[in-house]
Amino acid sequence: LETGRERKMEQKQHQWSVGASSIARNTHNPIRAIVENMRIEPNLDKHMIALSIGDPTVFGNLSPPTEVIEALHESVQSQRYNGYAPASGYKEAREAVAKYSSCSGLQVSPEDVVLCSGCSCSIDLCITVLANPGQTILVPCPGFSIYRTLAEGLGINVKTYQLLPDQDWEIDLDDLDRQIDRDTVAIVINNPSNPCGSVYSAEHLTAVLQVAKHHRVPIIADEIYEHLVFPGHKYHSLASLSTEVPILSCSGLTKRFLTPGWRMGWIIIHDRNNIFGDEIRKGLQNLSMRIIGSNTLVQGALPKILSDTPESFFNNTINTLQTNATLAFKMLSEIPGLKPTMPQGAMYMMVGIDMNQFPAMSSTLEFVEKLVSEESVFCLPGECFGYPGYIRLVITVPEPEIQEACQRISLFCGRHYNEVLQPLPLLKAQPFSLMIAVNQPRASP
Repeated sequence: LETGRERKMEQKQHQWSVGASSIARNTHNPIRAIVENMRIEPNLDKHMIALSIGDPTVFGNLSPPTEVIEALHESVQSQRYNGYAPASGYKEAREAVAKYSSCSGLQVSPEDVVLCSGCSCSIDLCITVLANPGQTILVPCPGFSIYRTLAEGLGINVKTYQLLPDQDWEIDLDDLDRQIDRDTVAIVINNPSNPCGSVYSAEHLTAVLQVAKHHRVPIIADEIYEHLVFPGHKYHSLASLSTEVPILSCSGLTKRFLTPGWRMGWIIIHDRNNIFGDEIRKGLQNLSMRIIGSNTLVQGALPKILSDTPESFFNNTINTLQTNATLAFKMLSEIPGLKPTMPQGAMYMMVGIDMNQFPAMSSTLEFVEKLVSEESVFCLPGECFGYPGYIRLVITVPEPEIQEACQRISLFCGRHYNEVLQPLPLLKAQPFSLMIAVNQPRASP
């Protein structure tokens, strides 16, 4: 008996036992989790129009300008950028970002810049440098899911503060104030916004900064859509409005320069009162060593990209986005049961769905599923952003596709508006005495 036990223990010792880490197990993408569980079966008689994809280049109508392509060619051909760069980036690249990001009342130095592998990497480093497992960051709702994906994988708690749809998605300042507690170590502010397309005024951002100052909580500013603002609105860098609140600003080439696959982002440390001190700067340097720096070929091109890209390119991109947004807003506003919010910038539009007017569908998830199956138009449901009752549209697709998609959405909504639920066939209820009489055997004639 003892020999048998020893043999089993020995066999167990020689068996493989490999498990995923807690970080891997706790990391998940809410958008992917929701979409993968949806029944997405397009109508094969209609070509698919994907208003769900946040990559502005995927449709082929938006591309980087010649100057950007030539800057990268020159970087490659120089043979100067084939090796490793310093973890935080080449000095000339950081100087270019500092110059690009400086404005009236806000001067950035190269020592304030850390280059990263895309803006999502920048946000990852900022969350990681400020928060320990068990501590809390605040993120907007509705908001982009990457904040939760990055934080929860590290054991960092995520709480949300509400945005106000009837006030162009401004931050609910009272709710923001309520959500802050002793465990809160950072507030994420996304301006211009994904998914809302909102652009905050200087007055509103100043009020947000006052809340952060009152509670002495630093801000992570996700500003990847900086300057993608429609006429009549103005972009304000959060750091340009405060000398007191320490801010880590995240941006990059991805959206404005239409190069998401080039993976070039950056962090700018704004700390005029030395609140972060050397510890946070050193921490970001340490964390940047984990990726051994960002793409060196793009770093080599960065000075010319940031200085030589013509203003006309930016204006043309904004004109395309605004034209599409205006068209979609006009067409969708005319559809009973829908309430779009006209974006002020970025690349998205949120559309409210009055589910009471579509009683045959139980949720916006089902609304999106049926829209795909009947009309081959795919939007992301608001559940992907923590906000049921809405769908998000991208406005980067070619104008004819936007028009076709809105026409199909109109047909779909017209078909299902106030649709009467078809009940399952049931036995008709009858008085008990009548049922007895009916079921009694009939007397023989």
